[in-house]
Order: sequence, then C-alpha cells, then structure tokens
Amino acid sequence: MTDGRITTAKLGDNGPEVGVQGLGCMGMSFAYGPVDADASRATLERALELGVTFYDTADAYGAGENERFLSPFFKAHRDEVVIATKFALSIPADDPTRRVIRNDPPYIRQAVEESLKRLDVDVIDLYYMHRRDVNVPIEESVGTMADLVREGKVKHLGLSEVTADELRAAHAVHPIAAVQSEWSLFSRDIETYVVPAARDLGVALVPYSPLGRGFLTGSFTNAEQDLTPDDFRRQQPRFTGENATANAALLELIRTVADAHGASLGQIALAWVQQQATIRDLPVIPIPGTRKPSRVEENTAATRIILTEEQLDLLDGIAAQVAGNRYADMAFTSAGRE
Repeated sequence: MTDGRITTAKLGDNGPEVGVQGLGCMGMSFAYGPVDADASRATLERALELGVTFYDTADAYGAGENERFLSPFFKAHRDEVVIATKFALSIPADDPTRRVIRNDPPYIRQAVEESLKRLDVDVIDLYYMHRRDVNVPIEESVGTMADLVREGKVKHLGLSEVTADELRAAHAVHPIAAVQSEWSLFSRDIETYVVPAARDLGVALVPYSPLGRGFLTGSFTNAEQDLTPDDFRRQQPRFTGENATANAALLELIRTVADAHGASLGQIALAWVQQQATIRDLPVIPIPGTRKPSRVEENTAATRIILTEEQLDLLDGIAAQVAGNRYADMAFTSAGRE
C-alpha cells in the first residue's frame, strides 16, 4: 500500500468495519506521566491519515478528562471514526485515587449520559463494561446495556477482562461485538478460554497493552528508575526490582527477530499480536497507545510485517518466563476468575 494506510477488518460478526489497528488514547490524559496536548492532537490526526479509525477511551481515564480531550477531534471527524468508551470504574468524590467497580443498572445509565455529554456525541459506537462486578448478575448489566442500544444511545456492546463463561452469558442476552483484554508476548492468559469462546461466538478480540505498556519497545527497563513518580507503571509488579531485570533480558529474543526484519522491538511485538488473527481465526484489533505521530507511523507499519513459523516458535516461549503478574491484584482480570 503506497500511502501507508492500514487495511480494515470487521469488529466481530456484529460490529463495524475498522482499521486493523486502533489507537489507545488513555495516555494522552492519564497514567503515563507528563502529557503534551499538541503532540497528542497531532497523533490523533496522523493516525486517521494512516487508516486508524478505532479510538479507545474510558470515563475513568483522568476522571472524564480523556473523553473531553478527544471530543473536538471526534466532532471534526465524526463520520470517519469509531468511538469506544467504557463504564464501571466509579471514582468516589472523597478519594479520586480510588476506583470502585459498579455494574448496577442505575450506574450504567448515569455513566452513559455523562460520557455522551463529555464526548459531545449523540451515540457511542462501542460501549464497554470496563471491569466486572461479580456481585451483579452479568445478564442484568448487559440487559441494561442492550436497552441503551434500543434507545439509540449506543450502537454496539463490548466487555473488558471477562471470562469465557461471562462472555457466553452476556452474548446470550445481546450480541457482543468485542472483548478487550490484555494480550501480548508477555500476557497470554486469555488464550486458554477467552479466545476460543470469542471465536465460537463471532466476537472480536481487542488487545490492550499489546506493547506491554511500553516495556516491549525497550523504552524503559525499570519503572522506578526510568519513569516519573506519577507514572502508574511503577505500581505494576513486572516493571520493578528483580522482575524488571529478568523481564528485560527476555527482550533479546524479540531483538533477534527485529534485526531479521529491520524492524523495532515494538513492531515485532505488534506484528505478533496482529498475526494472531490468522493463527486463532478471529478478528484481532490491537489498540497500542502513543502520544507521538512518529510512533503511530511505526506501529501501523507493523501491520505489514509477517513473522515466519520459525520466528513465531522463537517468540512463543517468552510469556512463560515473564516474572511477576500484570497487576498487583489479579482479581479484576479474567485470569483471576477463570
């Protein structure tokens, strides 16, 4: 493709057509240290030029600030973009550092109205349940989400970090277009149950953190030493202390493959995720996050890298050697409940 634009894929049997790679926008407002609004706006525009049409945010990212930041871009390109946002991580007024998982119907209705207002749109293209509250029947939560579809406030439904059984129960209530979960060379727990269930149901997989929150690019090797105090990666077990040292050594295997392709570490990590669509026989639309136009160019170029069987075999054993969990508390993930 001479213009560098990426190809497209359908976001599951019931979802819209989108670029085969999306853009995670969380870091433009939240979590990864100091932000540059102008650079982020340029990144959004460059992504669209390259065929990235699927943009991911959530109401919890900066307590709604990320949705507000993205609103002018979405408004300028409303017919060209697919907007995904999420509910479920409620922020208590008395403690903005906390997150309380809520899936109850009144909260869902409150959350969607607030997101619509911040985004300044009439309808959300893909509305995710961000995390699962096991105290609320998933049929009840998805039933309310389905009502939002019927009312014209939401077009498609998604779930994040759910188990295979939760996905099946939800899909029986209303078609689910996509499941978002962490999936990368370092994080492969969803492959045992969730991926087969999604394939059987015609649901797309949307891998978040396909670059291991930047660790797989080699941009940092120890969060405590390399990242600013307000960067939340300093709280994740894989990126500090002896775990970080052990995991950094695993990058050499990726480097071997990268050298063979004349590619970066991050491009090989992304190419591996993109290629899972063919290997696993289901749509896979990763959403790497970045705040730099040059990184979007690098990331989208990875969609054109095809790894050989030998290279896939070489990379296959990395995840089993990773030291530390992806979160300090894995109860909020599908792996913590399977």
